[in-house]
Amino acid sequence: MPPDVHTFHGQATTLPLRLADLHVSLRPGDLVTCRLEPTPDDGWCRQRALDLMIGAGFSPDQAGPVSRSVATVVDATRIHSLPDTVAPGMRLLIVGLNPSPFSADSAIGYGHPGNRFWPAALQAGIVSVDRDPRHALREHGLGMTDLVRRTTTRAAEVDRDEFARGYGRVGRLVAWLAPKAVCFVGLGGWRSVVDRSAVAGIQEHPLGGRPVYLMPHTSGLNAHSRLADLAAHLAAAADLADGDIS
Repeated sequence: MPPDVHTFHGQATTLPLRLADLHVSLRPGDLVTCRLEPTPDDGWCRQRALDLMIGAGFSPDQAGPVSRSVATVVDATRIHSLPDTVAPGMRLLIVGLNPSPFSADSAIGYGHPGNRFWPAALQAGIVSVDRDPRHALREHGLGMTDLVRRTTTRAAEVDRDEFARGYGRVGRLVAWLAPKAVCFVGLGGWRSVVDRSAVAGIQEHPLGGRPVYLMPHTSGLNAHSRLADLAAHLAAAADLADGDIS
C-alpha cells in the first residue's frame, strides 16, 4: 500500500509540534508522505522542511521543490526516536546527545527512572511537572531536542559525523526559533564538534546567535555529578537565558 499523505497548513512555527503528534501516532518503520504548506515566510526552504522531519523523528527519503506557492512534499520513514518539543518564545532549549531506547519507547526525553534530568529540573525550578515535555514547553518555555535523532543504548555509539550533522540542524533550529539560551546536556557532542577542551559552564561560542551553556550528562551512570550539581547547572543555564549571568 502507498504511504498515507498528511497535509499540514498554517504557520511554519506550528509544524514541529504537529509533526511530533504524527510521530507519536505511528510505529517505527511506518512510511508517510508529508505535504508541508506553511504560511509563506522569508525563511521557508527545502532544508527547513528536511530539518523539521528529522527533528520530528523521521528519516526523510526525498523532498520536492519549494517555492512560495508550492508545498514541500517529503516521503519519510518513522524511526525509533523522539520528536522535538520546540516552539517560538522558548526560555531555554535543552539539547541532548541522542535518545535512549527507553526515551524513544516512552516518548519522553530523559524518561528513564535512573536519569536525573527531571529531578534536577524540578529542583532547579525550571519545570513544575515531572516527565512532561509538553507542559515544560507550554508553561515554562523549556524546549527539548537532541543532536542526533538515532536511538542507541549508549551515546558512545554515535560518531562525530552524526554529531556534526546534528549540530548543523540544531544551529538552524536555534536561529529560526530564537530561544533565549541553549543548554547542551552531555559534554561529548559539544567537545566532538565545537571545542575539544570545553568544560561545563557558559561557552565562548554561541549557537544560532544565542548563548550556550554546557553541562554534564544527567544519566545515572555519570557518578561524577550529584543531583544537586546537575540542578545547579540547570539553574545557571536558566539564569543565562534570563540575562542574570554576565
